[in-house]
Amino acid sequence: MIVLEDTNRFSQLQQSCVATIGKFDGVHLGHQLILDQLKQKAEQFNLPSLVMLVEPHPEEFFARSGGRCPARLTTLQEKLELLEGFGIDFAFILHFDVQMSELSAEAYVNDILVEGLGVASIIVGNDFRFGHQRHGDFSLLQQMGQAHGFEVVETAAYERNGKRISSTIIRELLAAGDFDLVEQLLGRPYSMKGMVEKGLQLGADLGFPTCNLNPHRRRIPLHGVYACEVRLGDRYRQAAVNIGYRPTVTEAGEALLEAHILDFDEDLYGKTIEIIFRHKLRDEVKFDGLEALKRQISDDVLKVREVLDGVGT
Repeated sequence: MIVLEDTNRFSQLQQSCVATIGKFDGVHLGHQLILDQLKQKAEQFNLPSLVMLVEPHPEEFFARSGGRCPARLTTLQEKLELLEGFGIDFAFILHFDVQMSELSAEAYVNDILVEGLGVASIIVGNDFRFGHQRHGDFSLLQQMGQAHGFEVVETAAYERNGKRISSTIIRELLAAGDFDLVEQLLGRPYSMKGMVEKGLQLGADLGFPTCNLNPHRRRIPLHGVYACEVRLGDRYRQAAVNIGYRPTVTEAGEALLEAHILDFDEDLYGKTIEIIFRHKLRDEVKFDGLEALKRQISDDVLKVREVLDGVGT
């Protein structure tokens, strides 16, 4: 898969494509149905498939002024890896900034879809909104498609028990700790990937060394202590994982993921690992001191062994 960040680069490689656009947060089964639809349409037109990823999410961009935004399920890098796994030809990162937010709906179509990407067909939901203050809608896109000679196709909807699968539903299930149902709706276990960074070494001082990862999310979808598996290449190890803001040892700041891998002493600094969430053990709480924290971590490790006994190892 070729990743692009400007339309000039695309025009150097291709003259046209079949595209879809969205945040694709989570790349869940609903998104995967759209990707299948995209690939079938691309094959029909004998053109490459292209996914336009809006980054950052508009809600995240506007939240920089102090507002809240939905928790992010997947980072951009995680999305790109998943899209490549589904056989998409191109990913075009549409950077959302002040200039993009002020672009009119008509200019959005002319500059990006027609002149930039030469779309022959675009697949979007009937609730798709675009352009300044979301003035553009599905009907306008259809009208402009007729004028410019490109097809507008409505996305297929994936439903479970009469309910449309969405990123919002998956966020709610994660918050409730229903990882089995989340796995069914994603088509894979929920996980986070990241590079192991050096931390304060507090875990090692307490006798429970951790691998520290920055979740790289403005708002995290999980908060607390979890029984997890850590994937190290083709190996899987059990781990007690804390994701949150470490209230016992720090003031509120950037979220951090800390994984204590059981019965493990290899150096992982600078390596990328995957944390697979299996079961929530407890909420993150502030303890009276480090000794109380140490006792709780010891209990957490015992629970991880109980919960994950025989799972993936």
